[in-house]
Amino acid sequence: MTIYLVRHAKAGSRKNWDDDDTQRPLVESGWEQARLLVQKFENVEVTRLISSPYMRCQQTLQPLAEARGLVVEVDERLAENTSRDIVAELLNTVDEGTVLCSHGDVIPDVLGLFERHGMTLLSWCDTRKGATALLEKADGVFSTVDFWAPPSEKD
Repeated sequence: MTIYLVRHAKAGSRKNWDDDDTQRPLVESGWEQARLLVQKFENVEVTRLISSPYMRCQQTLQPLAEARGLVVEVDERLAENTSRDIVAELLNTVDEGTVLCSHGDVIPDVLGLFERHGMTLLSWCDTRKGATALLEKADGVFSTVDFWAPPSEKD
């Protein structure tokens, strides 16, 4: 069983954003990454899309949602500064083909937890904006993780 954990695409600078950070949107290069994610998932049966409540995460999944006729569900457990145990609990409840979108503090933290419980990293832990972790689950536990680099027009 495979589930996919995406770090949100490129958003505007946090220090240059004066509004509520949960509303900070993708920049144009981030929108391009989001559109290119559709190609990354072209051979994947995507069954469900779940996002952090932050606008940049929801926007990262929006082109994929439109391409697949799905709705982006919002789940507070994927927000910044969420405990890795809470995120792990969510990841353990989703089905094959679920794509989740979260943040640069959350993803390495939960992957580290899984690694300490025996999960094997198959490649470099890529948590750049727009990168995707492919989590394989066998016998009820996450056994391996591999990564797709952030999408670019060169792909």
